[in-house]
Amino acid sequence: MNIYLIALAIVLLAIIYLLLNYFSIKKMDEGTDEMVEMSAIIREGASTFLKTEFKVIFIVLLVMAIIFSLFVEKTSGITFLLGGLMSSIVCILGMRSATYANVRTSNMARKTLSIGQTVKVALKGGSISGLAVQGFGMLGLLVIMLICGVTPDGESTGFIATVKCHPSIMRITTYSLGCSLVAMFNRVAGGNYTKAADISSDILAKLRHDLPEDDSRVPNVIADFIGDNVNDIAGNCSDLLESFVATCASSMMIGVTIFNNNPSVGMDTFNATIKYPVAIAGVGLLGCLIGLGFAAIKKMGNNPSRELDLATWISAGFSLLLGLGVTYYLFSYSGVTLYSDFAIGWISPWVSMLLGIVSGIAIGSITEYYTSTDYKPTRQLAELATEGEAFVITKGDAIGSKSCLYPILLIGVSLFISGKICGTYGIAISALGMLSFVAATVSIDAFGPIADNAGGLAESCHLAPEVRAITDKLDAVGNTTAAIGKGFAIGSAAFATVSLIVAYVGNYTVAGQEPVLNFASFVVVAGGIIGGALVEYFSAMLTDNTIESARFMADEGDKQLSIPGVLEGTVKPDYNKMIAMAATQALKKMVIPSLLAILIPIIGGFLFGVTFVGGLLVGATVVAIPRAIFMGNSGGAFDNAKKYIEGGFLEGHGKGSAAHKASVTGDTVGDTRKDVVGVALDIFIKMMSTVANTLASVFTTFTLFH
Repeated sequence: MNIYLIALAIVLLAIIYLLLNYFSIKKMDEGTDEMVEMSAIIREGASTFLKTEFKVIFIVLLVMAIIFSLFVEKTSGITFLLGGLMSSIVCILGMRSATYANVRTSNMARKTLSIGQTVKVALKGGSISGLAVQGFGMLGLLVIMLICGVTPDGESTGFIATVKCHPSIMRITTYSLGCSLVAMFNRVAGGNYTKAADISSDILAKLRHDLPEDDSRVPNVIADFIGDNVNDIAGNCSDLLESFVATCASSMMIGVTIFNNNPSVGMDTFNATIKYPVAIAGVGLLGCLIGLGFAAIKKMGNNPSRELDLATWISAGFSLLLGLGVTYYLFSYSGVTLYSDFAIGWISPWVSMLLGIVSGIAIGSITEYYTSTDYKPTRQLAELATEGEAFVITKGDAIGSKSCLYPILLIGVSLFISGKICGTYGIAISALGMLSFVAATVSIDAFGPIADNAGGLAESCHLAPEVRAITDKLDAVGNTTAAIGKGFAIGSAAFATVSLIVAYVGNYTVAGQEPVLNFASFVVVAGGIIGGALVEYFSAMLTDNTIESARFMADEGDKQLSIPGVLEGTVKPDYNKMIAMAATQALKKMVIPSLLAILIPIIGGFLFGVTFVGGLLVGATVVAIPRAIFMGNSGGAFDNAKKYIEGGFLEGHGKGSAAHKASVTGDTVGDTRKDVVGVALDIFIKMMSTVANTLASVFTTFTLFH
C-alpha cells in the first residue's frame, strides 16, 4: 500500500470539497444594494493589500531561494519557493472566501431570521480556510516526498558551493521555512493593519464622538472590516499552515536522526517512521472532512457553540480512530524492528498522538473558560468596569496571568509522557497529533471573523434590529471561537517549537552520539537569556508600531468627520484614503520585525555556534509561550467583557455608560495584545527554530568564535 498516494487522494478530495463550497458561497445572494457596495469595498481593499504585500514577500522569497540553491543544496531553493507558494495560495483562498461569506451571512440572517441557517453560511465560508490549510500544506509536502523522498544519508551540492548537510532534511526544512516566511509577514503586517484600524475606529466612534460601533460614517470602520480578513483569516491560515508543516518536518527530521543512531534496525523501520507523519496528517484530514461534512448536512438549532463544538469533536474522534489503524499497519508489521524508545510497543506513537489531541482540545476549553462571557472571569471583569479603567486593566492582567498555568502544565506533562513512552520521536508526534485535525479548528476559528464582519455589515448597512440581534449572537460566539483558535495556535506553536528544537539538536549531533544540549554551558545560558530578552523587545516593537499607526488613522478619521455632511450621513467619507493609509502603515512596519526572526539565529549561529543558538531557541520559547497565552487570553477577556456590557447584561450600565467606556479602554488595550503580539509570538519562535534547523549544518562548519 502506497501511503503517499492514499494521502494525496485524501488531499485532492479535500480540495474538491473546498472548491465546491467556494463556488456555492459565490452563488448566494449578497442582499441590498448597500450591502453589495460595502462588501465590494471590503473585498477589493483586502485583495489590494495582499497583492501589495506579496510583491515584497516575493522579492524576499526569491533572494533567499537563490542563496539556498547556489550555496547550500540545488533543489532547496525550489522547495523553499514551494512552501511560500502553498502558504500564499491558502492566504488568498481563505481571504477571498471570507469576503464572499461575510455579506452572504448577513443576508441569510436578513432573509430567514434563522440562527441555524446563518451559522451554516459562516461555517461553510470558514471551512474553505480550514481545508485549504491542511490540504495545501500536505500537497506541497507530498510533492517533495513523491519526487525526492527521504533517505537516511546523502551528499548535498549547491550550484556554486557545497555545504555539508543532509539533502532530504534540507528540502523539508526549506519547505517549512518558505511557509514560515509568508506567515511571519502576514501576521506582522495583518496585525498592524487590522488593529490600527480597529483601535482608531473605537477611539473615534466610542470615545470621541459617541457613535455606534461599526457606524459607516466613521471611515476607519471599513478598514477595520478589511483588517479582520487580512489578519484573522489570511494571517491565521498561514500561521496554522506553518505550524502543521513544521511538525510534519520535525517528525521526519527526528526520524532520520534516531535511525542514524540505531544501526541495528533496518530500512523498513526507517520508512515506517518517515511515512507515519504523512499518514497521521492524511487520516486527520479525512476526519475533518467527516466532521465538517456532518455539520454541513445537519439541521442546526439556536446554539451555535454546541454545533461548532460537535464538528470539532467528530473531527478529532475520527482522526484518533483512524490514526490507531495506521499506527498498527505501519509499526506492527513483522519487518519493522521497534526502537528501544518505544516503551509500550507499536502503540507508543499513537499514545503520543492521543496526548497531543487531548492537549489541543483541553487548551481550547481552558481558553474558553477565561475569555467567554459564559464563565466567571470575564463576567467579573465586566462588573469591575463600574469602578473605572484602572480596575479593568488590573483585573484583565490578572486573568491573563492566571490563564497561563494550566495550558503550560498540559503542554509540559504531554511532552514529558510522550518522551517517556516514545522518545524524541514521540514529542514530535504529540505535536503533530494536536495539529492532525487542524482543518476543523481553523474552519471554526475562521467562523469568528466572518461572523464579526457580518455583524458589522448589518450595522453599517442599516439592517433591521432583529437581523443585528442574530449577527450579534454569532459575533459573540465568533469572539469565543477566535479566542479558542488563538489558544490552539499558541499551544500548537509550543508543541511544534519544542519538536523543532529537539530536531535541531539532532541535526548538528554527530551520528551515533546522543543529542544533548548542555544547560550547564555558559554559552547555552547566554543564548537563553538573550533569547528571552529578544521576545520582549519583539513584543514592544509590534505594540509601538500598532499604536503609532492607530494614532495616525484616528487623526485622519477626525479630519474626515469634520467635513460638512459626513456626521449628518449626507456625505460619505473617503474610505479609500483610510484603507490606503492602513495598508501603507502596515507594509512599512512589517519588514524589520519579520526579518528579526530570520536574522537572529543566523547571526547567533555564525558568531557563537550551534549550542548558542540552541540556548537562544530554548530561552525564547520559555518566555514566549506564557507571554503569548497571557496576551491572547487577557485580550479576549477584555473584548468579551465589553461585549457583555453592550449586550445589556450588566444592569444599569449599557452602551454609553461610564462602565462601558472603561470596558472600551480595556478592549483597546486588549486589541494589540490578542491580535498583534500574541499571535505573532508563536510564529516568531517557530520561525527562529525553522531557520536554525535549516542552517544547523552550516553553523557547525562556519563559526567565528568557537
